[in-house]
Amino acid sequence: MSHSGKIIKVNKGGLAEELGLLAGDLVIAVNGRKLSDIIDLSFAFADESIELLVEHIDGQQETIAFDKDYDEELGVEFESAVFNGIRNCGNKCCFCFVDQIAPDMRSSLSIKDDDYRMSFLYGNFISMTNMGPRDFERIHKLHLSPLYLSIHTTNPQLRVKMMHSKRAAQIMQQLDILDSMDIKYHTQVVLCPGINDGEELHKTVRDISERIPHALSIAVVPVGLTKYREGCYPLTMFDREKALAVIKSVENWQDEFRKRTNTSFIYLSDEFYLMADYPFPDSKYYDGFPQLDNGIGLSRNFIDEWNMQLESNMERSFSYDKDLYLTIVCGQSAGKVFAPLLKRLHIKGLHINLLPVQNDFFGHDVTVTGLLTGQDILKALQQQAGTCDGVILPASALRTGEDVFLDDYSLQQIKDRYNKNIKIATGAVVLYQLLTDWYAVKDIREKNIYTWQSNAAYIK
Repeated sequence: MSHSGKIIKVNKGGLAEELGLLAGDLVIAVNGRKLSDIIDLSFAFADESIELLVEHIDGQQETIAFDKDYDEELGVEFESAVFNGIRNCGNKCCFCFVDQIAPDMRSSLSIKDDDYRMSFLYGNFISMTNMGPRDFERIHKLHLSPLYLSIHTTNPQLRVKMMHSKRAAQIMQQLDILDSMDIKYHTQVVLCPGINDGEELHKTVRDISERIPHALSIAVVPVGLTKYREGCYPLTMFDREKALAVIKSVENWQDEFRKRTNTSFIYLSDEFYLMADYPFPDSKYYDGFPQLDNGIGLSRNFIDEWNMQLESNMERSFSYDKDLYLTIVCGQSAGKVFAPLLKRLHIKGLHINLLPVQNDFFGHDVTVTGLLTGQDILKALQQQAGTCDGVILPASALRTGEDVFLDDYSLQQIKDRYNKNIKIATGAVVLYQLLTDWYAVKDIREKNIYTWQSNAAYIK
């Protein structure tokens, strides 16, 4: 099945502009090869002599022949990375966050992608329950590596139960196939108390670790529960004691792997350390942060970048001629990380109000910044006491490439209803720049609208 790729932007000075392509044009084929995704396009475009079949906005098709450099790209952005439709997830996982989305929200938030192409391109985790021989053949042929795999357990019967899919039992055979193809992969375990923790987690870690070097890492993240769980499998959250037990268990594994492979191999998401009020590991234990987008080491990475800013600017003196009152918005979990860091920042005239926002929308058990909604942020801002000259909002709460929050509130709506100067921080460096030079630093985010993004952009 092949479809066309819709161009939504033509980059200035690029090949597409030179060829006269416009936003709205459809790319159908390259050198007679139909295209199912940007992976096909990338391989086809490696040729130096190109015949490009396009369909213009008026419906007229045209074949454009040209020569190009080997590494020269087309220079466009597409509406979607996948031209023949995203492959959806057919599982009914007991822990699925999408099944806990509030009712009557836009339909795109209920899309559960389970597409190996999105895994290769963007690091989205896939279960492989909808994959067949042709998919594995294509992965092998194009060497689509590494992939990101949702494992959760290597116990076939338990995996079937957790994912409500008979095909979930095939996980070990599927890993055998990937190993035989020399495909590498990062893995994820969503840990549910009393279900796949304890001895089941030990079995999973042993089984995956036996696949090193094809298996690159294991990320363990706690199940996230919202208040919208009607009809969902009854699950509980980790408390401080249980989170601490997981940390201690994983530390033992990490000690073993560091002796064996010189890496930790298994990593815990930040939530475990925050729930247990336990210090984050040093950076070296994250081995380059292989699953940073999955919430593994975000806090440690932020702390290190912040400290680096402080150290590199020790000789500089920052001050404001008149008092400046800035509010920093974050989730409840991030508030625990930010508070001690901000105490080390001393700038004459600057007054910081750290505002950890409670998540009324999804429920107070949801504490991560990336799941804050526009309406909760707006309510917290309107209710804050004291003076406020400006607001710093976290980029992670906005949908990738858009100024829209999870509840469809736009950034502009918040600006209209809370008439203060509002700027976005994308990380520790930008936050430091905003605090030390508020009036000069503008919104320097990169607008990346290259492709459709799944709901995973919100929950990573």
